[in-house]
Amino acid sequence: MALGLLLSYSMSDSNTTNFTNPSTFILLGIPGLEAAHIWMSIPFCAMYIIAILGNFAIMFIVKREPSLHEPMYYFLCMLAVSDMVLSTSILPKMLSIFWFNSRDISFYACLTQLYFIHCFSAIESGIFLAMAFDRYVAICDPLRHFNILTNPMVVKTGLAVGLRGGLLILPYPLLARQWPYCRTNIIPHSFCEHIAVVKLACADIRISSYYSLSVAFFVIGIDVLFITVSYTQILRAIFRLPTKDARLKTFGTCSSHVCVILAFYIPTLFSSITHRFSHNVPLHFQILIANMYLLVPPMLNPIIYGVRTKQIRDRLLHLFTRKWT
Repeated sequence: MALGLLLSYSMSDSNTTNFTNPSTFILLGIPGLEAAHIWMSIPFCAMYIIAILGNFAIMFIVKREPSLHEPMYYFLCMLAVSDMVLSTSILPKMLSIFWFNSRDISFYACLTQLYFIHCFSAIESGIFLAMAFDRYVAICDPLRHFNILTNPMVVKTGLAVGLRGGLLILPYPLLARQWPYCRTNIIPHSFCEHIAVVKLACADIRISSYYSLSVAFFVIGIDVLFITVSYTQILRAIFRLPTKDARLKTFGTCSSHVCVILAFYIPTLFSSITHRFSHNVPLHFQILIANMYLLVPPMLNPIIYGVRTKQIRDRLLHLFTRKWT
C-alpha cells in the first residue's frame, strides 16, 4: 500500500523528477498504516490535549503560588513551554494528514517545522541539565542553593540553553535549503524530520549528515554525561544522610526529575539508533517511535510532576477543591 501511494503521487506530480527547490513537499504520514490513520489519530490527539492542558496547568500553578517561585519550578515552567512548542510543531499537521488527507507542506514551512522540532529537542535536553544542576546544588550544598541559583542566574541559564539550541540547529535548515532536490518531493514520514528531508536531495549530503550526528553527540552526549555526574553526586550525598526517613525524603525530591529524564532520553536514543543504523526495522515502526519520543514526554512530564511533586499536587488539589466548593 505504501509503495502504491508513493507511485501514485509520483505519477500525479510531473514536477517530482526535475526541479531544484520544490515549492511543496508531500508527507505520507505513516507509510504502510494508512488504513489505521483515523484510529491512530485518537491517541495522538489525546496525548496532545493532555500535554497542552497539563503543561499550562503547571505554569498557571507556579505563577499563582508565591511559595513555588523557586529555581526548580522556574526550570519546570521552561520545560512546560518547550513541551508545548515541541508537540505543537508536529501534531496539527499530523492530524491534518490523518483526518483530511492534507499531505502538502510548503518547502519553507517544512524547513521551519524541521528547525523547531530539533531546536526545542536540544533546548529540552539543556533544561534537563539545568534541573539536574539545581537538584545537585540543593542537595549537596543546600546552604548556598539560593545564593548560587538566584533569579538572574536562572534567567541567564534559560537564555544560554535557548541560544545553544537555536544556534546549533540553525545550520540544519540552512544546509537543507541549499541542496538541489531533483528526485522526488515525497517524504515518507509524518513530519519534516531532518535526515528524512535531506535524503531526498540529489547531492552529496555528508555535510548535513555528519553535522547532525555531531550535534546529537555534542548535545545529548554532553548533557547526559553531566546529568549522570550530578545524580551520582546526589546519590552519594543521599546515602550519607543519617536516617532512612531523611534519605527517602531527599530522594523523593529528585525522583520525578529522574523519571522525566528517562522518559525523554530513552525513546530519543532508541529512535536515533533505529533511524540511522537499523535498516531491517520496518519504516512504519521507525516513524511511530519518532512520533512517540516527541509526543510522550510532553504528555508525561506534567503528569509525573503533578503526581510526584507534593507542592504542585497540593496546590492543584487545593485549586480544584476551591473551584468545586
